[in-house]
Amino acid sequence: MSGADVCRLLAAHGFVEVRRRGSHALMQRREAGTTISVPVPLHLELKLGTLGSIIRQCGLPRALFE
Repeated sequence: MSGADVCRLLAAHGFVEVRRRGSHALMQRREAGTTISVPVPLHLELKLGTLGSIIRQCGLPRALFE
């Protein structure tokens, strides 16, 4: 899965790209009393550990990323 694919998936679930610097985008979603921020490297293929970290940070079900 590429970084651009992850950004599209996060955007479809309420995340907004607030910043892009170099090869990374910062996606955020505001919730009651908190903000979830997820940095996404814009690489052609994300490593499994990086993708796992993004899944944990965003709080979305793992099945969406399969």
